[in-house]
Amino acid sequence: MATLATALDKLFENGMNRTVRAAPIREASAPVRPFANEDIFFYVKRIDNSRVVRAADPQARQVCWKLIGSVVAAAVLLIAVLLPGAYGLLAGYQIQTLRQDARRLANERASLELQEAQLLSPARMEELARMQQFVDPAPQKVVYLDGQPQVAQNTGLREASLNTAAEGNRK
Repeated sequence: MATLATALDKLFENGMNRTVRAAPIREASAPVRPFANEDIFFYVKRIDNSRVVRAADPQARQVCWKLIGSVVAAAVLLIAVLLPGAYGLLAGYQIQTLRQDARRLANERASLELQEAQLLSPARMEELARMQQFVDPAPQKVVYLDGQPQVAQNTGLREASLNTAAEGNRK
């Protein structure tokens, strides 16, 4: 099989000596080169530790509890240090939300006040009166109150209407 290197060598070697470049040729009768340390044999012995019991270490339990306690204390301390910052961050989000709500409500209030002004305008009232066929009362039927409390209160009429309603309920 030809490679690029051998093809290029053949191209550029026209007048050069080919014997200098030639690699040593193996003899057909020579055996394959042996592996390094091929004569060493490793025996793997199966180890059965099922009957082995771990020796009790009286200090290991105390060391584990100390480690657990110190990790819990470090976690509580870390939470205590980070909690005010997180609370401040959440409060900032809440403040921004409240500001946006205040802006939205102010805009909504302004639009509602504009609608109210449009609905209560005298021109709108006159249009509604024409649509519902309201008529102005005759000038003789208009009563002007000039600070007379007895006319404004109508106490006699009110008591009479209450008495007739009570008699109607009894029957």
